[in-house]
Amino acid sequence: MESLTASKPDLALRRLAASVPLSGVPNPSPGRIPVPRRSLGISKLRALPSKLSERVCEVERSDGSSTGLLEKAASRFAAAAAAAAVVCACGCEAPALAESLTVAFPVSRAREVNTVQRTLVEAWGLIRESFIDPTFNHQDWDLKLQQTMVEMFPLKSADAAYSKISGMLATLGDPFTRIISPKEYQSFRIGSDGNLQGVGLFINVEPKSGNLVVLSCIEGSPADRAGILEGDEILEIDGESVAGLDSEAAARKLRGRVGTTVRVKLHTGAESDIGNALREVQLSREVIKLSPLSSTIIHHKSINGYESKTGYVRLSAFSQNAAAEMENVIRQMENEGVQSYILDLRNNPGGLVKAGLDVAQIWLDGNETLVNTVDREGNMLPINMVNGHALTHDPLVVLVNEGSASASEILAGALHDNGRAILIGHRTFGKGKIQSVTELHDGSALFITVAKYLSPALHDIDKVGIAPDVQCTPDALTSSLASMLRENNTTSTLESDSCIMVAEHELEVQKLKGSAS
Repeated sequence: MESLTASKPDLALRRLAASVPLSGVPNPSPGRIPVPRRSLGISKLRALPSKLSERVCEVERSDGSSTGLLEKAASRFAAAAAAAAVVCACGCEAPALAESLTVAFPVSRAREVNTVQRTLVEAWGLIRESFIDPTFNHQDWDLKLQQTMVEMFPLKSADAAYSKISGMLATLGDPFTRIISPKEYQSFRIGSDGNLQGVGLFINVEPKSGNLVVLSCIEGSPADRAGILEGDEILEIDGESVAGLDSEAAARKLRGRVGTTVRVKLHTGAESDIGNALREVQLSREVIKLSPLSSTIIHHKSINGYESKTGYVRLSAFSQNAAAEMENVIRQMENEGVQSYILDLRNNPGGLVKAGLDVAQIWLDGNETLVNTVDREGNMLPINMVNGHALTHDPLVVLVNEGSASASEILAGALHDNGRAILIGHRTFGKGKIQSVTELHDGSALFITVAKYLSPALHDIDKVGIAPDVQCTPDALTSSLASMLRENNTTSTLESDSCIMVAEHELEVQKLKGSAS
């Protein structure tokens, strides 16, 4: 997923048009929905309570006159035993927004549904302002809000109400424009920020058994120090069974404020030194740094027998700390005499656009174009470096595959189209759209596709992807070179990776040609 981060948006409706359609509340029964509509110049709002069943909200015009919005609607909802109140969404309860947007709607008796009603209006307004398709997939977006409000009115739970918002967003025909719950957004922020407060465990539910098992421990974390191993089964957290919990719910129990502790009961597998046994460990919670980057130096002999070093850097996601970590690694490798580099972006699904652009600037000089964006009006805006200074000019190969998406494609395109790197692997995923991420008032988050991007050479990536210069198959290597690489003392994983062997070959060719970028 590609994203441009946005802070809580001063409830980000302030730039909406000052004239928006307003309507009475239609009958909530199924079928056609009558929508009387008017446009009023909005200057300010005021709530005018009368009897509870007839409470209305009025818009005061700039000439001092006012128009009641729901004079007749109250009796309809009262007859249906509903709460016929009207709320100025993002208005009466948020005066700073009163000059921006007024929408009247029937208030649900369920408080949690009423909260999601406000979220619906907020999401609708943000999409109305910035969604890449100004036709909203050839539909009346204002009418869509009214229809969804009516569908949401009789609901009893927030989950059901959020489903209605998701259904409304689905009509846009863009799978990347979506809403996620507050809990899901917290997990997203952890992945983007690169830090969490917890014990350093990656866990998941094993599909066949349904057991909650440990995937891995972060090196040096409390879980790692306690000897928890991959494959250990988690049975209890703080004395409570985890049966029936999904991995995210269990992870929330493990996270917590730094300095607190959590008890974890485990079933340890046969691979452990203590054998097949139950045990309980007390883990302290600490700040856990989630690194998206791993690296090593591959020592090998070139065709002419010369000893050389290749820096292998794998980037798994574009989090906020990705560029800083890569810069540190490249500086260290330069100090150790590395002469060429392999940047592995395979199965990197993307992340933050800015992180991808920052990584590109580690490798490029000057005022190169990194990516071109195209907005909803079709205007193209190139994003260029300003007086960039690459950390190294050593030969570079970038590995990509069908799992390389979004920011990975931005980075690969920037390095390839500017002549800095050879691409090796398989055609990339083909996600050429950029999302904004806005935290809404209830802690949920709205992802909106706001632009598409083209590579520096103006290649359209969306639904097409980027084709590599070289396919990585074992046939691309000479048997003698493959044998030579297998004799080196690199890790077994790298030794058996045909794409890395192809990359080594291409780097050797570059050095022989004197074509370091």
